Amino acid sequence: MMKRNNILIAGGLILIAAIARIVNYEVEVYNLAPVAALGLFAGSVLNNKRVAYLFTILAMLISDVYIEFFTSMSGFYDISQFFVYGSLILVTLMGTTLKKHNPLKIAGYSITGSAIFFILSNFGTYLTGYWGYGIEGLITTYTAAIPFAKNTFISDLLFSGLLFGAYTLLQHTLTNKAVKVKA
Repeated sequence: MMKRNNILIAGGLILIAAIARIVNYEVEVYNLAPVAALGLFAGSVLNNKRVAYLFTILAMLISDVYIEFFTSMSGFYDISQFFVYGSLILVTLMGTTLKKHNPLKIAGYSITGSAIFFILSNFGTYLTGYWGYGIEGLITTYTAAIPFAKNTFISDLLFSGLLFGAYTLLQHTLTNKAVKVKA
């Protein structure tokens, strides 16, 4: 029974992350999605680390498939997409080192994850030559990405707080019930 519940919870988290990303695309509010926060959380709390990486990749893949087939935007685009996925994998890897869950540490990891995503995903954009090559193209690429960075940092902090907070609350609730039953 517990294994089935874990699978349902995992599936629910993946779908929530994918749906949130899709909704953000539909209303044209980009980078305000819980995918990196989900990776950080899954990397930290799941014993099976392969599943942690799978959470992040599936959330992105499901939303990218939707965007590709049901919107006018391209869900599968250029080489920069590999940098997006790679940065999310790195955030998940970073989550595997987060052992103690206190708000300050979670915020620090979240901000670091956002910075990793910003740096790597935009370097992928630079490699496409969208804003040109050379130092001028690199500067223009990162400058053009600053408005999106705000949403990335906000969503990562918000959703990391929600995921870790709900997890901690659930742990305390279950622990207290277990103590009360024994008494």
